[in-house]
Amino acid sequence: MIGLSTTIAGVKFPGCFMNAAGALCVTRDELLALGRSKAGAIVTKSMTMEPRHGNPEPRYYGFPGGSINSMGLPNLGYRAYADLIPELKRCGKPVIASVAGLCEDDFPTIAEAINAAQPDLIEVNLSCPNIPGKPQIGYDAEASERLLKRVRRVITVPMGVKLPPYFDPAHHDAMGKVIGRCDVDFLNLINSVGNGLVVDPEREAVVIKPKGGFGGLGGTLIKPVALANVRAFYKIFQGRIPIIGTGGIVDGVDAFEHFLCGASAVQIGTVLVEEGLEVFGRLETELAALLEKKGYRAIEDCRGKLKEL
Repeated sequence: MIGLSTTIAGVKFPGCFMNAAGALCVTRDELLALGRSKAGAIVTKSMTMEPRHGNPEPRYYGFPGGSINSMGLPNLGYRAYADLIPELKRCGKPVIASVAGLCEDDFPTIAEAINAAQPDLIEVNLSCPNIPGKPQIGYDAEASERLLKRVRRVITVPMGVKLPPYFDPAHHDAMGKVIGRCDVDFLNLINSVGNGLVVDPEREAVVIKPKGGFGGLGGTLIKPVALANVRAFYKIFQGRIPIIGTGGIVDGVDAFEHFLCGASAVQIGTVLVEEGLEVFGRLETELAALLEKKGYRAIEDCRGKLKEL
């Protein structure tokens, strides 16, 4: 048997594939379905203070090579997820609660209540809306450090950070210093690549309604960006902080590339939305076959082993 289990921040995961926050994980029924699936964990939608319907539709569009979305954080509100966590934990796999907020002060309130519900891990999503006219929190190193230190004071379970993509080594280094000062237990890299635009040439129109058609990109086309961020942070921390690789995974080879770059687990978004829950079984089969062909017995055997020329 090929070992596809993994451990992140001391928490054992039965499988290395899980949903990315936002993909089929908003409602109770969706979350329980993840619990019954072959997913290695249940990851909640990034939650806000109050329930949100999100942006007007169409707000997601899949196309050859990827997807674009501007969902607007549709979720049940943190109180509903706090109530759901004990039920989700009975599914027998780790629960990762993803915490967001529409402003900095939302995060500690949400984090404290969710921590009390005792999910296995909490993911603090710094790649989400911030003050109008300001960038995502994850693009402001000072604000990120201030926020992470505030939420760390109220979180007792392992705490991770979901980051936006960075495109310059100076930004990797700056955020690496922030992470190193904030007692972070794991990283999730990356959120969607922001502010893409997809055009339908037949209709001569954009393909999603919110924000004039601008949205976050996911799927195959963002894999090189995701791999670069996984590799950069793996090298910064020399493997000491486990990384969940997210972005561009549609088959077993993609997952293998994330592990080579340093990931300890992977999350899927676009391919989960497009194929449904059965995709977890396909990905496990493909990855196991590839590892066996290459002579690896477990994902840990290839983690971070990427060769440089």
